[in-house]
Amino acid sequence: MASSSPNILITGATGCGKTYLACALGQNHCQQGSSVYYFRFKELLEKMFLAQADGGYRKLINKLSSANLLILDDWGLEPLTAQQRSDLLELIDARYDTKSTLIASQLPIENWYEMIGESTHADAILDRLVHGAIKLELKGESMRKKLNFLTDADHSS
Repeated sequence: MASSSPNILITGATGCGKTYLACALGQNHCQQGSSVYYFRFKELLEKMFLAQADGGYRKLINKLSSANLLILDDWGLEPLTAQQRSDLLELIDARYDTKSTLIASQLPIENWYEMIGESTHADAILDRLVHGAIKLELKGESMRKKLNFLTDADHSS
């Protein structure tokens, strides 16, 4: 059974349009009156860490779990710490099956388990994210490369 608010998982190489597509979907949601939050994943993890320290953690989780669409860009660039895994599970669990989460990542979905780390958290997080999700794997050359007129040699350096 598909989730009532499906997650969207966009993967592909650097520059292939993941962020562009994620932002276009976010803008469309905004135009329809839906609430949307966009974060680079590392920025969100830092925000959650600081909220733990200043006592605003519960307020932040409630705010993020109430948004109709949460966009997490640049997912999986670094392995997660134990605290980050715990925070991510809490957030994803609070949104599960009620709100959509869009993830844009260079890392193929099959490598997310390793990036998350510890198996109990990885299983729980990925079960909630991937089950019933719409998966888009973008292919092709970098849009940045196509849109600027540098030679192949210029891009190699």
